[in-house]
Amino acid sequence: MGKNRITATVGVFFVSACWALAGNGRQWTLKDCIDYALEHNITVTEGRLAVRSSSEDISEAKAKLYPSLSFSTTHQGGYRPFADGSGDYMDNVSYAGDYGLNANWTVWNGNANRNTLKQQKIVGKQQELALEESVNSIQEQILNLYVQLLYVGEAVKVDEQILEISRQNAIRGAEMYEVGSLSKADLSQLDAQVATDEYNLVNMKGQLEDYKQQLKYLLRLDYDADFDIAVPSSSDEQALAQIPSVHDVLANAMVLRPEIRGAMLGIEHGNVGIDIAKAGRMPTISLTGGIGTSTISGTHTQMGVSSTWGNQMKSNINGSIGVTLSVPIFDNRAAKTAITKAEISLQQSKAEADDAKSNLALTVQGFWINATTNLQRFRAAVASVASAQDSYDLLSEQFRLGLKNIVELTNAKTTLLNAQQNRLESKYMAILYLQLLYFYNGEEMKMI
Repeated sequence: MGKNRITATVGVFFVSACWALAGNGRQWTLKDCIDYALEHNITVTEGRLAVRSSSEDISEAKAKLYPSLSFSTTHQGGYRPFADGSGDYMDNVSYAGDYGLNANWTVWNGNANRNTLKQQKIVGKQQELALEESVNSIQEQILNLYVQLLYVGEAVKVDEQILEISRQNAIRGAEMYEVGSLSKADLSQLDAQVATDEYNLVNMKGQLEDYKQQLKYLLRLDYDADFDIAVPSSSDEQALAQIPSVHDVLANAMVLRPEIRGAMLGIEHGNVGIDIAKAGRMPTISLTGGIGTSTISGTHTQMGVSSTWGNQMKSNINGSIGVTLSVPIFDNRAAKTAITKAEISLQQSKAEADDAKSNLALTVQGFWINATTNLQRFRAAVASVASAQDSYDLLSEQFRLGLKNIVELTNAKTTLLNAQQNRLESKYMAILYLQLLYFYNGEEMKMI
């Protein structure tokens, strides 16, 4: 699994530390969230159980290569109401017991048993890769929610600043209205802008809480648990990080990603399935052996030997060994049908592998395009915010001096707000897709 391999064992100290994070208000890093989710997420837990179940199937297939041994015993009672003591029977009531050890070994069945073991091992690897897929999916979901929380959290701060500016403008407008330099309509518009900004702030805070609840659900934390994320100290630098080559990422992903490795195992599974189906046309050789004895009560002593239970157990011991050759001649097309279906299954596996490779290529290329586009947007947005901020600061000062009207101020504020939103969106989308590119390249998700 490379750098993305996830071990199933997590120490008690780590679990206790995670609960401490949930209970004392400390901030969760991206790594904290991922580690905690991989220990508690139900999908991951089910995947681990599936791997254990597959391991048992492998052990069973191995055991079938060896002889089987069983013990059997049968006990019967009899009653002869008219027995007169002559002949073989002395008593009216008799008891018989049989005891046997039986062994059976399939020596050759066209290698079907060995190929079945090989197939079970492939299934075991597929289960491990399915678990790795679940782990990767959880990590990607956590990354997406974590970045959304960073984005909305910073947007809340921007909205708070915008609201404070609107309140200052409304206060200044009230002063201008008192001296007759601002109309009642313009003052109402300033008050309405404050109300609008308050609504936007409340709405953004609601989105922040919604994303927190989604992340807590993914981590399997209680809905009322105290929870907050750690804000990276250099988010701008992370957004401006170097974008890896799409060809390098795709080449590494084709080797490392579990969905591709699982699809290739599907082809291997199909080839072994054909070998198993062909074994239906081959002879089967089996060895059998057994040893047993029997006792019976209520009989005469025979040939001077006492009919006690111990003597009968010894004198009646018998053993056997045999070999069985079974050659299929006419099986109502069972073997041919099995072979044809196995070949069809192989073709399906090859098609699924091709589809998995195409989907992976499309996904990686999409990540690279989005990372590149948002990086360029972010660079442009940084300059745009600086320009819009300077323009708004100048217009605000001119408005306070009575040189600019409310329409010009509102337009400048809208321009600044849009520029800030574009900067935030492009920054965190660049971070998201950069992290995904690193992840598909085999690197660990990391935001500090």
